[in-house]
Amino acid sequence: MLLPFASPRPEERRTACRDLSLEFQSHKDNQRFLDPETGICTRLRIQATHPIPNTNQVKITDAVRRVPKLTVLLFRAPPSTIGEILLWPLKFILCSIVLLFWPLDGLPGGGSYTAVYPEYLMSYWGQMWAPRSTREYSIFDKLVEKNPMPTPANFSTTVKGVTHALHPRRLAIHGESGWYHCEDPAIIINYRYVAISYRQSDVFQRGVDDEGKKREEEQKKQFIESVRSTTLQCGLQAYWLDLECLGETTEEKNIDLYRMADIYRGAIFTLITLRKSDDQLSIESWKSWGGRVWTFPEAFLSRELRYRIGLDGPVIPITLHQLANKAYEYYSEETAIINAYDGKDRLDRLEHLTRLKAAIWRRGSAALPKATDLEKLSPPNEQQPPHTLNLSYPAERVYALMGFFEHRIMPSILETELQALARLSMANDSDRMAERMVSMLPQEMHAQACWYADDDQYGSQLWDIEPEVNVAGVTQSGALVLDGCRAATIRWQDFPEISFQTTESLRRSVAGKIPVTLPGWVLYAATWMPIPATISVGTVFFACAAFLLIAGPFLTAYSISGRILATQPWLIGVKGVMSPEEAANRVYGATLSKRQRLFFTPSGSPTRDDIYTLIDTFSGTMYYFTAKRPPTVCLFTGREGGLGRFVLCSENCVANELHKETVLRMPSYIHRAMTPCDWVALG
Repeated sequence: MLLPFASPRPEERRTACRDLSLEFQSHKDNQRFLDPETGICTRLRIQATHPIPNTNQVKITDAVRRVPKLTVLLFRAPPSTIGEILLWPLKFILCSIVLLFWPLDGLPGGGSYTAVYPEYLMSYWGQMWAPRSTREYSIFDKLVEKNPMPTPANFSTTVKGVTHALHPRRLAIHGESGWYHCEDPAIIINYRYVAISYRQSDVFQRGVDDEGKKREEEQKKQFIESVRSTTLQCGLQAYWLDLECLGETTEEKNIDLYRMADIYRGAIFTLITLRKSDDQLSIESWKSWGGRVWTFPEAFLSRELRYRIGLDGPVIPITLHQLANKAYEYYSEETAIINAYDGKDRLDRLEHLTRLKAAIWRRGSAALPKATDLEKLSPPNEQQPPHTLNLSYPAERVYALMGFFEHRIMPSILETELQALARLSMANDSDRMAERMVSMLPQEMHAQACWYADDDQYGSQLWDIEPEVNVAGVTQSGALVLDGCRAATIRWQDFPEISFQTTESLRRSVAGKIPVTLPGWVLYAATWMPIPATISVGTVFFACAAFLLIAGPFLTAYSISGRILATQPWLIGVKGVMSPEEAANRVYGATLSKRQRLFFTPSGSPTRDDIYTLIDTFSGTMYYFTAKRPPTVCLFTGREGGLGRFVLCSENCVANELHKETVLRMPSYIHRAMTPCDWVALG
């Protein structure tokens, strides 16, 4: 007999993660964090200004001991009303009684002052998809070994061989007997050539049926004949056109496609072919050509630009500025790149490459069937899609961008765009693009690969960030593995009792320890008083106990006074908006010293809907920020504009990753109180 089965409620679903010893442990599927005191993966409880019942939210509390809290209530502010005056003796008696039964509560300080934040204990323990160092194990390299890029026989499949070229592999040359295709490098290097740039739909239409394919071949033939005629009219004997010079097989195309940046660099000039249109200025044709991914590097890497409208139009020289006005929809945003390539204004290398990336990302991809994302591809142990298919790689825009870099990467259909971008950044370490993106706060945070950023809510550019971390590699899920981080754990469950570094005083130290002896005096008095022969001794002990019972609160108050030099570093989180005055009462609730103020800073995170409060006791600063989930780890990752960039992350213990929730601009010096941590994966 089958028993009815009820699916568990969402809060009862269980999952598993690894602890610090890499042993599996099972727990409920809820937000968790690694407790820095126990090293155990623990359910996160969040103190909130308005806690929601039946959730992980709790009321705001503190861990301040009873005696210091009562002493502060007694002596911080003298009673001012009749009611307060009448209640004051009752509070005093209560404080003395508590001191009698819990004498250790009267000791000054909430623990020793260490000058460091609670450390983050976990590290990334998985294998990397693509590491920076060749000494590390690489999942990507192993997959490429099993599924190598198909290339012609006897071709050395290296990154340099596939992505760099001093001359085209094949060139169309006009000889004594007419036009022919030459693949002999000894001949090719002696010819100057023109490179042809066009948009496929402007020249021919791909056919579906037999009639359409026949029409397609006729249009291609007309186009080739026009290119040959124009080449000879321009006084040249050779040209490069992808229809003829790209390999016919997938193996040959793989060693031609990613050399195209160098092919256009080596051409005498680039000839742009546009379709005829009803518009007299052909603006629509220009916009159509300029909206493609690959035509952007074709134009910017060329020595000289010329164009013609239609297959029989005259060849007209055009400057890069003129071309940008006609062809680029985002001309105002790309002016700096145009001026740099036109020789007007030089750009810093990083700014140059950053603007190029933004320009390429705004453009459309190839008109080829799109290869699916990595998780939708066949499993890694299966073969790649058949070589006969010409697929547009998922990372096509990255491969178009890498033509502007000296150090390039091996293209692969196995990787996503963000994985390829991380590999390209690691290959060009001096630019450190990925490291800079980590410290930026984009308008929209990616669910995966949250390190990626196209913009910054603080208005900074990529070159404004000075990174303080290094990328050790990228994981299979697209997370960056960071090395050199300083990290601290954020406390959410309550306000801890905070210790302080105060001016040294022997009198305050002695005064704080005297009330601890109160139970001993009472015990001795109770022992000696019933004995007639020693009743006088017992009376002395009783008198001392009575004196300490009265003087105890005063001695405790004196011991917790004194000038505060420094506050124990803590990062304390609260859901909701907490005022600086209320936070100060929680932070300095166990001291009668002249307390420091807590300040709200506008240098924190831009706020929108759900607001959290973060209190930094080390700098005495408060921040308001928004996040989808409460962050439990703070990473110091960079500097910008005189402040540090601190990435607040939530923990995904199952994936062994951190997820960026927001970025705060905090004083740079507080990173010295953070403990250096092992590798962390930000994904």
